[in-house]
Amino acid sequence: MRDAEVTAEVIAGGDLDAAGAALLAWYDTHAREMPWRVGPADRAAGVRPDPYRVWLSEVMLQQTTVAAVRAYFRRFTELWPTVGDLAAAPDAAVMGEWAGLGYYARARNLLACARAVAQRHGGRFPDTVEGLRALPGIGPYTAAAVASIAFDRPAVVVDGNVERVVARLFAVETPLPAAKAELTRLAGLLTPADRPGDHAQAMMDLGATICTPRKPACGICPVMAFCEGRKQGIADDLPRKVPKAAKPTRQGIVWVARRPDGALVLERRVDKGLLGGMLGFPGDGWDGAGGEAPLSADWRVVGEVRHTFTHFHLILSVAVADTEAVPLRGEWMAMPAFHATDLPTLMRKAHDLAVAAGGAHPPRPLALEPMANQLSHPVGYLGQYESLPGSMEGEEG
Repeated sequence: MRDAEVTAEVIAGGDLDAAGAALLAWYDTHAREMPWRVGPADRAAGVRPDPYRVWLSEVMLQQTTVAAVRAYFRRFTELWPTVGDLAAAPDAAVMGEWAGLGYYARARNLLACARAVAQRHGGRFPDTVEGLRALPGIGPYTAAAVASIAFDRPAVVVDGNVERVVARLFAVETPLPAAKAELTRLAGLLTPADRPGDHAQAMMDLGATICTPRKPACGICPVMAFCEGRKQGIADDLPRKVPKAAKPTRQGIVWVARRPDGALVLERRVDKGLLGGMLGFPGDGWDGAGGEAPLSADWRVVGEVRHTFTHFHLILSVAVADTEAVPLRGEWMAMPAFHATDLPTLMRKAHDLAVAAGGAHPPRPLALEPMANQLSHPVGYLGQYESLPGSMEGEEG
């Protein structure tokens, strides 16, 4: 059995360029249509991608599926069609539209980055990896993706789809995450100087549609002739992964206080940490913030909600009360200034349970709700094309 170094030499000995050409020829015919993408035919005709739309899509796609992101992306670009528009948007409006996508540090980073581009760069994104990395909230993967896709820089773009394709192509048996550096190096051998943006998207598409995690469709793969994993009969087992430790379970409580006019006691969380910057009901120490009930009332527990974050499972008891007392934590908020769909998914679950028990606002009609209803819980990063990430930029769960 060859190791990856030997395999790379074999492929580089004459097949590397052929593999890249075969991949791009396949992409020219089978590229997936995305609202943020300029397809290969349009690119060949001279249409250039909008760096703002590329960047926005890449941030949204971290930790979220393509199916969920499509509607959010359309909504954001309708409300804020340019990076300058987004930079000028109120924080609360952006956080409210983001509600339901999860990993809320991304929304804070989104605003910080948009404002840096508007203020420091005249509304134009830097066109190099180094320049992009200097912006708030942009890490190695996003910088490479934007540089490659938006500006055709030969940056090495490695998400979960690319890791899987490269591991199989070169028969890399070192388990993830230890194999990440080697997979990035090998992906760099495949990255061409010509059409690097299309190449990056072709690798992602290949991993999403053919070189899938389970039961890859090797028989129709455009690079099957070059795949050492297939030749060795181990493609289905790659990439290998170190088993994940079981997630711990935390428990806690949230208090949903309702005033006779329908107002609720809410507090905006600190910017950093779980659900940072989002509106929510006061809770106890399940998130490390601590705290007592927001006011003295006849609280009754009406049930519990369950939610999974990146590093733990959570079970929250939901306590409700009807009262007009002055809160010691948070403030009374009523419609139309506040809607339940402005809440992050966890707090929306608590709200919906309280509604069922007669303790909060009824939801708005579905047709008027923003994109928050698209998801019932945060999901693992599925890359642009429904896989696992290479490396992401430090999101909370």
